[in-house]
Amino acid sequence: MNLLITNANIYTVNPLQPRATALAIANDRIVAVGSDAEIDAVRLPGAQRLDMHGAFILPGMIDAHLHLLWSGLAMQRVDIYEAPSSRDVVERVCARAAQTPRGQWIQGHGWTQALWGGRFPTAAELDEATREHPVALSAKSGHALWVNSLAMQMAGITAQTADPEGGRFVRDEAGRPSGVLLENAMALLNAHIPEPTAEQEEAATVLAMAAMNRVGLTGAHCMDGEGGIASFRTYGRLQEQGRLTLRIVKQLPVEELDAVLKAGIRSGFGGPWLRIGGIKLFADGALGPRTAAMLAPYEGEPDNRGISTFEREALFEAVMRCNANGLAAVVHAIGDRANHDVLDAFEVSARRAPPARRPLRNRIEHAQILHPDDIARFSRLDVIASVQPIHATQDMFMADAHWGSRSANAYAIRALRDAGARLAFGSDSPVESFNPIVGMHAAVTRRRADGTPGPAGWYPQQRVTIEDAIRGYTIGAAWGGGMEREVGTLETGKLADLVVLSRDLTATPPDELLSVHVERVMVNGAWIKSL
Repeated sequence: MNLLITNANIYTVNPLQPRATALAIANDRIVAVGSDAEIDAVRLPGAQRLDMHGAFILPGMIDAHLHLLWSGLAMQRVDIYEAPSSRDVVERVCARAAQTPRGQWIQGHGWTQALWGGRFPTAAELDEATREHPVALSAKSGHALWVNSLAMQMAGITAQTADPEGGRFVRDEAGRPSGVLLENAMALLNAHIPEPTAEQEEAATVLAMAAMNRVGLTGAHCMDGEGGIASFRTYGRLQEQGRLTLRIVKQLPVEELDAVLKAGIRSGFGGPWLRIGGIKLFADGALGPRTAAMLAPYEGEPDNRGISTFEREALFEAVMRCNANGLAAVVHAIGDRANHDVLDAFEVSARRAPPARRPLRNRIEHAQILHPDDIARFSRLDVIASVQPIHATQDMFMADAHWGSRSANAYAIRALRDAGARLAFGSDSPVESFNPIVGMHAAVTRRRADGTPGPAGWYPQQRVTIEDAIRGYTIGAAWGGGMEREVGTLETGKLADLVVLSRDLTATPPDELLSVHVERVMVNGAWIKSL
């Protein structure tokens, strides 16, 4: 379909032509951007003319870090997201158990002990809900798993089970696993949970994509770990069926690196709907369970510096192996020690790896707390800082409690920007909301929706402008996925992905950003019908 969009307020994110009022679309591509008069002069056979009556238009927004399949599956499981108490979780699991055949797994996502005074829950509590169903509930962070006794029995986890490398069992006073598994310890349990079928994966993916389209997302960088190649096949099947409504950049897990190399896969393989990003590695844990790897101990825990899920030498080797074979390394790093080690690995790899045919987009995912000396290294090493602004506002009280004054360099988006780092914004869904407007509000205000912690926001020196936030969700994310020639701005030759919003974000007071909503979404030159 050919289309002439006129009388609009278009924010192009193209520095050479920041604003326009009209654009012309031929099938899936933008063929002209400019004034109404300029677009009127464009001759497109059978073009439909659409008067937008001054509506605000942005490039389609891209989430640079989310878990697409996991988000869809979480929508179908027990909803325990930020449940106010462990008792409340038990009641929700009990209700699901009453509807679930005996012996089938019950799964859920989203609990956080930070809302319960910091106390980890126990298997005994879940046993009250059901002893006839194995139960596995992932924490909001995704770095801890709460299970019942039957689940541990099925996985063979006993008092004699040693903590695996890069993981730990929370234990009771007698040394027995009490029901919470941290980091790599989760793998011992997850191996016993049946994988979703291909049909279930497709249904969950379609469910998640529709919800993401409704908030203005037209692209996503998918970080799902287990079954990386398998989930890539799921997205491929949906593409063949014409059912993809998000452009997906898929990161493949390091556990599948041998298979990826054997197949000759490189970063950038694929097309505008589905492409390979890089290899996902984990350098440490997370703030919530206090497993993020730190240079100095956690506040009040002199013996706890977190967990390095990849030892330093092994991390270096993995990064160099990826880069030497044309694969970007996409590394989860939250603690300041983990971030320092990953930057060191990228620096060593740049010196030792043979020159790539094209520059690799090495990335650090989260970069939540940084040593001040490491902030400038992102720009110097051309490492993408893939950050999630909403983590700052959701995690601020945990950060203050566990990192103390070091939090001045936590979620340091403005400092990274000022140092010249490439920024890509995302949500980490289902850990947090995938609504990019919510993420923009957090980036610009450093406050929660209720105004917490006050008018200035949390460490207000790290606030960014709305223009910075828009770039993070458009051209910044596009660059992070190697898609900047296709999407991320509204300019001639690019794919016709755009979002119509209820207000001009650049003219909306920061306190009112959360009132902005999506009115229409176009992907590949076609309006999404399910909004």
